Amino acid sequence: MTDLTTLLEVGGPVAALGGGAAYARARHPGVYWSTVGLPVSIARLLGSYSSVMEACGLTVTPSRLRVLAVKATARREVRPVPPRRGIIRPTTTGLRLRLRLAPGQEPADVAASAERLRHAWGVHAVYVTPVKPGVIDLRLVGFDVLRKVRMPRKLQAGLLKVPVALREDATAFVRDYRTVPHGLTLGATLSGKSMYLRHLITGLARQPVALVGIDCKRGVELAPFAARLSALATDPEQAAELLPVLIEEMEDRYDLIKARQGVAPDTPDEEITSDIWDLPEHERPVPVVLFVDEVAELFLVATKKDEQRRDEMVTQLIRLAQLGRAAGIYLEICGQRFGAELGKGATMLRAQLTGRVCHRVNDEASAKMALGDIAPEAVSAACAIAPEQPGLAVIGDASGGWSRVRTPYLSLAEAADTCHASAHLVPDMPALQPFRPAVPVRPGKSPAPLVRPQPTTG
Repeated sequence: MTDLTTLLEVGGPVAALGGGAAYARARHPGVYWSTVGLPVSIARLLGSYSSVMEACGLTVTPSRLRVLAVKATARREVRPVPPRRGIIRPTTTGLRLRLRLAPGQEPADVAASAERLRHAWGVHAVYVTPVKPGVIDLRLVGFDVLRKVRMPRKLQAGLLKVPVALREDATAFVRDYRTVPHGLTLGATLSGKSMYLRHLITGLARQPVALVGIDCKRGVELAPFAARLSALATDPEQAAELLPVLIEEMEDRYDLIKARQGVAPDTPDEEITSDIWDLPEHERPVPVVLFVDEVAELFLVATKKDEQRRDEMVTQLIRLAQLGRAAGIYLEICGQRFGAELGKGATMLRAQLTGRVCHRVNDEASAKMALGDIAPEAVSAACAIAPEQPGLAVIGDASGGWSRVRTPYLSLAEAADTCHASAHLVPDMPALQPFRPAVPVRPGKSPAPLVRPQPTTG
């Protein structure tokens, strides 16, 4: 009886702790990492750093001076030298440490051994970021941060910068229109493309920016944000009227730049190298971001008349993509598929869209359209996105780099409330006034009566 009581007293708490740890690891990985995973991983790293680096081939032969010094003082065997380790900095999602590479090493050597380091130290993933020549940042992620997205508390803010998703290395993906002026977002139905667009609009709604939308699905995607939009076209006919106005606005801004810089009025726009950001703040026109949802609808034609209108709209979009950045006009093109089969000008327009975001697609050809020309290695990662992971996407840029991201959930009601609350930030642009969407009156709560009505009796 005494042995049974002792077993219950000792084994009960141990079993409860083990069960609680297993539950936290499955349901609340952040809590598990902070309480269990972080101390264990730090202990593994400190205890096995030198041996792991040697096993991964990340050590070098020590210099002759070091060999002589060790033999003269410690009289022990001289072992290969690993990269010098800096201070370990724990985070809510993992830990970071800075390494100074040994002579003859490069960041690619450590990146090639990232999978070995991950298994040796028991973490979810290891990422390598060069800091300066000979110095790298080693980021260890303790769990799958894309399974339940929580954006970092400290986010990069600024004009035309929108934190829109979380990268797989637990850093925020910031859509910066000043750096990457035009973007292409592809994704099948229910892939999370609309959620990505929703975050972009709500992030820009709080900034002094003009938002223009072309939504050929009769406005069902962009109409909820009508309070913050300066213009909205809901069919190809309206889009054909709106795009020339944006072209004229772009040309007026080029004339303003020419006048300020003393450039001859007859100088072609293509030869103007500066932009609106060099103008004084009181003269600088407001930036414009054009959202085009379901871009394929602008390319589809049924009659000869539609074909002429399509060619004009595509030409205007290409002009905005080529010349709009200097005038402060930026494009965000969205669709399910975007390739040469859409017609003349599609490939040329896609080439101007530097930023690429590919959600789950229906076929490999669609992923190649989005990423194949800038990051071929990312195509297979985009094709591997499962339907059970909405919001997961692969982003790429012209440098060839790519990474997986996931957009956090944002309800349509919350996004619409943000746009209504920031409706006072809609800039005064007379040229776009005819295209300003009608804002429906939002139903409010009726005030409670001061006196309760009493039924009358006959």
